[in-house]
Amino acid sequence: MSSFLKGVDQRTSLAGMNRMELLLFTIKGSQLFGINVFKVREVIRTPPISPVPKSDPRVVGVSDIRGNTMPMIDLAKALDLEPVPVERYSQTLTIVTEFNSSIQGFLVEDVDRIVHLRWEDILAPPASLQGVNYLTGITRARDQIVEIVDVEKVLSEVSGISEELSDDLAASVKPVLNSGDYFVLGADDSTVARSKLKGILDKLGLRSKIVNNGKIALDLLKKMADEADAGIGEPVSDRVFMVISDIEMPEMDGYTLTTSIRKDERLKDLYVVLNSSLSGGFNDTLTDKVGANKFLSKWHGDELAKAIVDRINTSDEG
Repeated sequence: MSSFLKGVDQRTSLAGMNRMELLLFTIKGSQLFGINVFKVREVIRTPPISPVPKSDPRVVGVSDIRGNTMPMIDLAKALDLEPVPVERYSQTLTIVTEFNSSIQGFLVEDVDRIVHLRWEDILAPPASLQGVNYLTGITRARDQIVEIVDVEKVLSEVSGISEELSDDLAASVKPVLNSGDYFVLGADDSTVARSKLKGILDKLGLRSKIVNNGKIALDLLKKMADEADAGIGEPVSDRVFMVISDIEMPEMDGYTLTTSIRKDERLKDLYVVLNSSLSGGFNDTLTDKVGANKFLSKWHGDELAKAIVDRINTSDEG
């Protein structure tokens, strides 16, 4: 089954073109779910699982994958669906994923196929469901609705991954931040990522607005630019201190957002930070290619705070 995803690490040519590949799978029944192929290392027949006492109930145990110990998560249970019976573990498949060098396996019923999609074909979940579901997007494939799972939210709840800012660093950088009025525009399709980013910026005392995809962010920036053109607002570069964007998002990904910013004369001087949980050196390469100023891995609040201070110091020098 690992051959099903052969060459995944060579698929990065789609990034930066507002396109992506989605691995379709089922958890229980015929409903199709999806996960970005960039997050997937391989798909394997579920190996033997050893239980872990007092672990989160969604973590059904650990497995040894070629010498590496990996937590095994029942995705059905994580999504509040009927869990997989222990006696059926051997009949399931495991999607092995990687986030910031952290590897984990998700038990699923079956894997369907990989489909090529444009990010603009992927819609955000209905506003009434924002924050109360485990989806980052909805699309169609094979004449069916496909629900794209917010894996970051699942992992955050299960493993306690934190992007909180340390109190010591917050105290040390606040004097620098208090020297000016700074507004940060953020974009991320994950509810937990938006919440964590907002928490960091609030702790630093920065004004911010966090939206759920790149298109909304770009529309806001263009609206500010239009206001400046009409003489009813300051130039965007004076109003927006920094743009912090996730890379993979419905409707418009972070690479396309950055490219669009650089192509607009009114926006081109904005400082753009790309932020992602996706692993791989292609992030740095494409960050340079699309003209972003910096790439940061998610779940590192202190690094983000330091990047903000570095930006302030650089601005002051300029």
